[in-house]
Amino acid sequence: MTCLNGKNAHFVLIPLVAQGHLIPMTDLACLLADKDIHVSLITTPVNASRIRPIVQRSIESNLPVQFVELKFPSAEIGLPDEYENVDQIDNNDFIAFFESLKLLREPLEKYLQDHHIPPSCIISDGCNPWTTEIARSFCIPRLVFHGPCCLFALCDHITSKHKILHNVTDYSEQFVVPDMPLTLRFTKANAPNFFNAPGWEKIRDDAAEAGRTADAIVLNTFEDLEGQFIELYEKEIGKKVWTVGPLNLYNKDEYSKSLRGNKQGVEKQEIVLNWLDSHKCKSVLYISFGSIARKSSLQLKELGFGLEAAEKPFIWVLKEAEITPELNKWLSEDFETKIGKKGLVLRGWVPQLAILSHPSIGGFMTHCGWNSILESISLGVPVITWPHFSDQFTNEKLVVDVLGLGVSLGTETVCWMPAEDDETIWVHRDDIEKVVQKLMGEEEEAKEMRRRAADMADRAKKATDKGGSSYNNITRLIDSIMQ
Repeated sequence: MTCLNGKNAHFVLIPLVAQGHLIPMTDLACLLADKDIHVSLITTPVNASRIRPIVQRSIESNLPVQFVELKFPSAEIGLPDEYENVDQIDNNDFIAFFESLKLLREPLEKYLQDHHIPPSCIISDGCNPWTTEIARSFCIPRLVFHGPCCLFALCDHITSKHKILHNVTDYSEQFVVPDMPLTLRFTKANAPNFFNAPGWEKIRDDAAEAGRTADAIVLNTFEDLEGQFIELYEKEIGKKVWTVGPLNLYNKDEYSKSLRGNKQGVEKQEIVLNWLDSHKCKSVLYISFGSIARKSSLQLKELGFGLEAAEKPFIWVLKEAEITPELNKWLSEDFETKIGKKGLVLRGWVPQLAILSHPSIGGFMTHCGWNSILESISLGVPVITWPHFSDQFTNEKLVVDVLGLGVSLGTETVCWMPAEDDETIWVHRDDIEKVVQKLMGEEEEAKEMRRRAADMADRAKKATDKGGSSYNNITRLIDSIMQ
């Protein structure tokens, strides 16, 4: 048996080119490099530009990590140059975008062949099944990194094993996930899988096969959060599951928190934190729905009316892609004038981790992306859940039904990129008002949620501190590859 040491070990990390997948893999790359492991994080120019401050800080800290920029094959699939991230793609181009990712294989293999340290292993996002052949060609282990919670990975595996999504034809038909310690109901549309829509069958099956043949699984979660599901998942798949989260907690100082995610967030931090400083502890609701899911102007106005009626201080983040001229006029001339200093409306990317860390934040209305859920859990912030697609519905069930750390708005409809003429209101202002008051109020139920959230935040910190379960798992993961 050949034993490696840190100087000749080379871990290759390949995130999906989507912001919610890139962020935790970047944290993992820096964490491994901090353990004196040479790391190559594979990305593309546009995605690298979003994390440029992290790249620069890693260089200044002399961490042995390289952020490798491969040219994205935009032209080959008819997309404009610089369209390299899922959040830039329109509905009609999604399948072509995912299928084009395998064109990165050839330049990646050339990089690895030319590198002065041969690759020791690949840690690849579960949505990158094309990396399977690269690991085989270099005869190295391949670990799959799953971005969502363990409950999602477990349900995904079980539904795949029983071929449930193949057998259920109606996308609105409910089914129960078998072999589980609790009853979980889904429809085919919001089932625990990334690729449920028509036309995605080949990509879905390829991802399932890549997971089945992986040497181990890496999850951004921790034992106190999902212990029963981690144990069952290991038994189901018959291989090691390394839980290494919450990865966001490895960003300990304020500057690191502001850098996490996108360089644009750094520019807004001072404005936002000064506004938060003027509010009482745990009094402000933070509203943000991630980088992909979009809402119609009518639904956004309905949300605004609900927030206004709830009469609680809030920070509301809207994506640039959602803001039409008409909506922007309503925000500037009507809504922001009426709410005054009670609310702060932000456009574009914000330093979310820094905001959630502020003592004034008492709740988070979220799309239930796992990064956002895990950030809120690790910082003791209870949530209002509004899932839009994919793993978000499973994440909601975990945080609301299993952990009791939030309140649901009750939507079960997949809606992530509405048509321009879509005037459907999925969640009404009255429901928004009631749920905001319920989470941010002083009733015993709200106080109990805050107590549970504070307790789980303490457990999350202990997991990542020296001697904790996630801290030890990082060391053991490295040892398993180096021997």
